[in-house]
Amino acid sequence: MSHWVRIASLTDCPPGASLECVAEDRIVALFNVEGELFALDGICPHQGGPLGKGALSGCIITCPWHGFQFDVTNGRNVSSPAIVQGRYDVKVEDGAVYVTVGDGDAIS
Repeated sequence: MSHWVRIASLTDCPPGASLECVAEDRIVALFNVEGELFALDGICPHQGGPLGKGALSGCIITCPWHGFQFDVTNGRNVSSPAIVQGRYDVKVEDGAVYVTVGDGDAIS
């Protein structure tokens, strides 16, 4: 059964920022694109790089290890759109950021 897990405070991820978070036993990459939050599976499918520690430019995150790029709004790889990084539902309540985990976790 899926449930909400707190991963950060809203102030931890201001507009234009990315953040690596932990939701139970999962690494989640949180992104703030002009005030809208998005969350992806935080492990790059290329060689396991930390997407939440990458550079965010607009809605594109670049993995710091080997430069793989993803659109954080839909999880699609910029160069190969067939590669889709798992996404998490996000909500903000009272200044805290939550993602859903369980029941298959990240959605495509």
